[in-house]
This record gives sequence, C-alpha cells and structure tokens, in this order.
Amino acid sequence: MFSFSMPELVLILVIALVVFGPGKLPEVGKAIGKGIQEFRRASTDIVNPKDEPVKVEAKPDSKQPDEKK
Repeated sequence: MFSFSMPELVLILVIALVVFGPGKLPEVGKAIGKGIQEFRRASTDIVNPKDEPVKVEAKPDSKQPDEKK
C-alpha cells in the first residue's frame, strides 16, 4: 500500500514530536491505535455480521400529549 523508507519515517516521527511534544505523543499514539482497532472491528462486522438480529422499533406517527398543560 504505502512504502516508506527509513529517512521518511524518521522525518514523520520528528515532526510529530515537535507538534505534539514528548508528553502527549504516547497518548496520541494510543488514540490512533484504538481508532484503527475500532475501524477494523467495524469493517469486519460489516463483511461478516453477527448472528444476532437487530430489532428496530417503529415510532408512532402521532405525538404524545404533554402531561403538564
């Protein structure tokens, strides 16, 4: 998909370090990892849905009257 050489990866890491700082960089990496994990899980569920049927309740057309009038 993408092909990065070592100098390109080092440049990206240095830019990330300058932008986010050394304190926030682990948090940003963790958030990106969780996001990728959720994306993979969601795409897998779309391709191979679980056996559980999804229940959808129909909303009534008329609005319910307010109790306090």
